[in-house]
Amino acid sequence: MKPKERLAIPRQHPTELKPEERITNFDEVVFGFDDETAIKEANRCLQCKKPACRNGCPIHNDIPGFIRLLREKKFEEGYWKDRETNSIPAVCSRVCPHEFQCEGACIRGKKGDPVAIGMLERFLVDWMVANKKNMLKPCAMPKGKKVAIVGSGPAGMTCAFELAHAGYHCTIFESLPAFGGMLTVGIPAYRLPRDIINAEFDALVNCGVEIVNNITIGKEKAISQLKEEGYEAVFVGIGAHSSRKLGIEGEDLEGVMHGVDYLRRVNLGESLNLGPNVVVVGGGNVAIDVARTALRTGSDKVFILYRRTKKEMPASQAEIHHLEEEGVKVEFLAAPVKIHGENGRLTKIECIRMELGECDASGRCRPVPITDSNFMIEADAIIPAISQDVAHMPESEIKLDLSRWNTFEVDEITMQTSVDWIFAGGDAVLGPQTAAKAAYQGKEAAESIIRYLEGRDLREGRVPEPEETEEKEK
Repeated sequence: MKPKERLAIPRQHPTELKPEERITNFDEVVFGFDDETAIKEANRCLQCKKPACRNGCPIHNDIPGFIRLLREKKFEEGYWKDRETNSIPAVCSRVCPHEFQCEGACIRGKKGDPVAIGMLERFLVDWMVANKKNMLKPCAMPKGKKVAIVGSGPAGMTCAFELAHAGYHCTIFESLPAFGGMLTVGIPAYRLPRDIINAEFDALVNCGVEIVNNITIGKEKAISQLKEEGYEAVFVGIGAHSSRKLGIEGEDLEGVMHGVDYLRRVNLGESLNLGPNVVVVGGGNVAIDVARTALRTGSDKVFILYRRTKKEMPASQAEIHHLEEEGVKVEFLAAPVKIHGENGRLTKIECIRMELGECDASGRCRPVPITDSNFMIEADAIIPAISQDVAHMPESEIKLDLSRWNTFEVDEITMQTSVDWIFAGGDAVLGPQTAAKAAYQGKEAAESIIRYLEGRDLREGRVPEPEETEEKEK
């Protein structure tokens, strides 16, 4: 097929559950491509000599490689090409914000729609499952050394996967009753079905990874105790599970529940009905997940307060689109200033109108309050979902150096902390970020741990990734 013919093919779109059907349940909203649609979309790829998409992918997947195999109908080979670099393709293909990563770098996006890379990756995974193909990598011979993994999110599971398949025995210690970290307790099932996470669990257990739930390292068991128990290295991937507060009067009233706390309770099976009128504060994917979850748990009128405009919302366009389809309204250029209540329970939220002021180097403009523009909104529940922080392990014996963002300070290449046998990665280092970025750091940490256990140089032949400083400062 000639380049002009490829350029003439329009981007293919998946079918979805209708809004009136999906707001009553947690079924997956987006369906995958069938064979014909996937091949047609794969034929849009120009197979660039210098694929920008690969640089845009935090894991650096060989995207042109698996797309080429897909369009040749070599689906199984395409899947394994993807798995050369990505240990959790089923997860990344569903929850990564592709428009900001691989698809955002796709050359076709310069003058039109980028290739639907995420949907093509998902197609390969779903095809393997539908055709009951073996999706487990061969395990390595045991090397007789143990590594402890603290946290079972994408960073921890990737680190454990790489180590286990190199012959090291891993034990994952998870403080929650469920496996998967924020993938399980922070992302609703309609975006990431639980059988996908369970499959990742099976892949780990298949190579001897032991998973221990309901134990908090630093509380029930100290990190130093892990060393005493024969673990020669530790990887810390505890995520960022602590909700950031608004810092306004009335935030402690009954009826105020913070975003990740609310999602955790619902995703762990607790029955929560917030009442008919719910106000969510924030503009990211967590805020949208909260709003869409509230709809599904019985709230009739859900809307979001966001202090900038739609253009500045950090949430993915697909999630914003689904939000609007489901009837959630967004009050742009508005911010809360006080929560009012009676007898200890909230009754309404006081807000102020905003306007965009000066912009920084990235083009992100600062919201500025408009004097005397306050207004009230009645509410049964208010869910601030503005960001998360790292909830550090209550460890007293070993102190790890922290950055100015209160995340773990690590070597930018090796992921090694200030204690030589402890490594860290994911949101605990980056702050709230994508599953792919967490997975990449888990993979890099695994390489460092292997070198550490073998007495080799941790940095030789490796280059640092671009720093995350700019994103954190936003």
